[in-house]
Amino acid sequence: MANIGYIRVSSNKQTLEHQRFEIENFALKNNIKIDTWVEEKISSRKALKNRKLGELLDNLQENDVLISCEISRLGRSLLEVMRILETCLNKNCQVWTLKENYRLGNDIQSKVLAFAFGLAAEIERKLISDRTKSSLANIKAQGKKLGRPFTAESKKLKLSKNSKKIQKLLDKHLSKSEIARILGVGRGTLRRYLDRQAR
Repeated sequence: MANIGYIRVSSNKQTLEHQRFEIENFALKNNIKIDTWVEEKISSRKALKNRKLGELLDNLQENDVLISCEISRLGRSLLEVMRILETCLNKNCQVWTLKENYRLGNDIQSKVLAFAFGLAAEIERKLISDRTKSSLANIKAQGKKLGRPFTAESKKLKLSKNSKKIQKLLDKHLSKSEIARILGVGRGTLRRYLDRQAR
C-alpha cells in the first residue's frame, strides 16, 4: 500500500508548490506519509497516455491511495474522470480529493458520487464557455473591435506618421523587407499598411 500525492498545473506560468503544501498539510494533520509524489505541468486536455497520470494509473497497486487537491487536477471531462476512477476502483485503490473531501473507494456510493460531480463539473465548464461566447458575440454585434486597442505608439500609427518616408524608400526601389527593417516593424505589418493605402 502506498499513498501517492498527485499534483498538476496547466502551464509553466503556474506553480506546483501550493498544491504540494495543501497535500503535505493534509497528510500531517491525518498522520499520513506521502510515499510517492507525481508532479506535472501539462493541460488536462492532453490525452491521458501522454500525461504522467496515465503512467501512474498503470502502475497502481492494490490498496494504494491517490491523493489530489481537487478532482479537476485529474481530468476535465466527465468521461475522463469516470475512466480514471474506474481504473482505480478496478485495482481496489482509493481516490481522495482535499477540496471536495471525497474518499472514493470500490462501493456504489462512491460510483454514484463520482458520476454526479463529474457531470456537474462538465456542465459548469459548458455554461462558462457559452457565456463567454455570448458576451463576445454581443460586443461584436455592437460594432466594437475585439482585442487590444491601438495606442499612440502602435505600429499602425508609427507607419502613418512615416508615410512620406515610406514613399521615398519605395521610390528608391528598396524592398519591403528592407523598408520594414528600417522602420522597425514586421514585413506583414508594412504590407497591410500599403494595402490599406492602395484602396
